[in-house]
Amino acid sequence: MNKVHLRAAVRDNALTRLRVAVTAFFALDGFVFAGWVVRIPDIKHQTHASTGALGLALLGVSAGAVVTMTLTGRLCRRYGSHLVTVVCAVLLSLSVALPPLTHSAPALGAVLMIFGAAYGGINVAFNSAAVDLVAALQRPVMPTFHAAFSLGGMVGAGLGGAVAGYLTPAHHLLCLTVIGLLVTAVCGRTLLRHERPAPADRGRPKAPPTAEPEARGLNARTRGVVAVLGLVALCTAYGEGAMADWGALHFQQDLAASPGVAAAGYSCFALAMTIGRLTGTTLIERLGRTRTIVAGGCTATAGMLLGCFAPSVWAALLGFAVTGLGLANLFPIAVERAGAVAGPSGVAIASTFGYGGMLLGPPAIGFIADWLSLPTALASVAALAAVAAAIGFATRRSVG
Repeated sequence: MNKVHLRAAVRDNALTRLRVAVTAFFALDGFVFAGWVVRIPDIKHQTHASTGALGLALLGVSAGAVVTMTLTGRLCRRYGSHLVTVVCAVLLSLSVALPPLTHSAPALGAVLMIFGAAYGGINVAFNSAAVDLVAALQRPVMPTFHAAFSLGGMVGAGLGGAVAGYLTPAHHLLCLTVIGLLVTAVCGRTLLRHERPAPADRGRPKAPPTAEPEARGLNARTRGVVAVLGLVALCTAYGEGAMADWGALHFQQDLAASPGVAAAGYSCFALAMTIGRLTGTTLIERLGRTRTIVAGGCTATAGMLLGCFAPSVWAALLGFAVTGLGLANLFPIAVERAGAVAGPSGVAIASTFGYGGMLLGPPAIGFIADWLSLPTALASVAALAAVAAAIGFATRRSVG
């Protein structure tokens, strides 16, 4: 084996290790967050918080995440996304054990700000690391990382529900801390030992100029492109938040489904989204990013209209699944392209837009439902999916 082939083999091995490590952090993030979410009812009971007080306390997660997301891009540029990912993973693992230690809504809100800060920081950091890997691998593998997040969330929620009758919230979330620290110790070593990978240059097709994450900074033009990509992320995340909070109620209230079937509605959506992300790389390679966004947005629009207005439970379940498939790859593409245009700052802006959409969705659905009806309110998910498709087509030169 000559030196060129040896260097190529060493580089491929390093990229494989990095990809596995970054994927593990995506999965860990989903696992820890879902584990916390399933214990919210127990924490509400422990703190004796009213529904309104609990809602205000939960805003601590959002506040901490949004503030940190705006700062993490700068930290990644200065210290590197690998180090920031590891530090935020440690903070996330430690802070998830704090809520059971509180006994009032204000105290819960305070510790949730810490948890939210770690959650927002790690999301920007590992997405920035993933953008670097996409450029180095010269393959659109971003959806696979987000599939790991989805899988981690499904496992975390399922495991959390299974142990809820056996472990107290304190013991359960402490177990999440231990698991998180162990994963960080193992996978963090890989990240810290490797520098940010350089884009591939060994005979593979040359990437577009925007494929190098640090190639462009935030100026008037790139800021506008990133903001538009952020709108795609917002439209997608709006749908995710709405489906999670209102999907089950739609099945019970409007279709007279049993609680078990109602819960299956969101499960169909989440499972379909995970499958869509697992197959996203192949889809993007065949269709390109623009066609994937347009096709995904149109598919989600049709699926959500079926899910909203179908007269039967089974047709609505099909609609929810189709919606998940359609929305699956829009957020990963938007974040990856934002990072390619403007580096970690682009990831931070697009992620903030996306997280804002996830926060906006549930209350917006509630207000519209009060004015009109819940099916009509859920149709706003279809409307925003159509907007995402239109944005993808209009920005096809930037998206690629």
